[in-house]
Amino acid sequence: MNDLFDELPEPRLVPAFDVSVHVGPPRDLGVTSAGHRRVVPILGGRITGAVDGEILPGGVDRQIIREDGTLGIDADYSAVTAAGPLLLRARGVRTGTPDVLARLDRGEPVPPGEYYFRTVVEVESSAPEHADLQRALFVALCRREGAAVHYRAYRVG
Repeated sequence: MNDLFDELPEPRLVPAFDVSVHVGPPRDLGVTSAGHRRVVPILGGRITGAVDGEILPGGVDRQIIREDGTLGIDADYSAVTAAGPLLLRARGVRTGTPDVLARLDRGEPVPPGEYYFRTVVEVESSAPEHADLQRALFVALCRREGAAVHYRAYRVG
């Protein structure tokens, strides 16, 4: 008898789109009922690849800072494309050694292989041309560079 799990297909990661987001300085909100909270304003940016557009100012990343310095990422922002609006939702984690995390917080350049920064990205849109993006799961490998976050999102196939 075949094991049910052996019949599942192996996942594939297919590059889908690249995002560059410019961020403002974090605002520390202190320790809330959810944990140590800070918010990072999203000032704008670009999305290119399977979809091309401008990321609008007004988004936010609501972060939870864990005791070891690991960040819980919870970002929501919008973009305008030729086909219509997009809403992007990125949930994930950024972690590393205390030294690396301190360097990132100071805005110093840190090679992305020295820390772990991954998100799951969901796309929402009213534009029929973006329907395929809404029926897929995307995982992203991310990097922080000064006042910007860059990531490549991969469609999980």
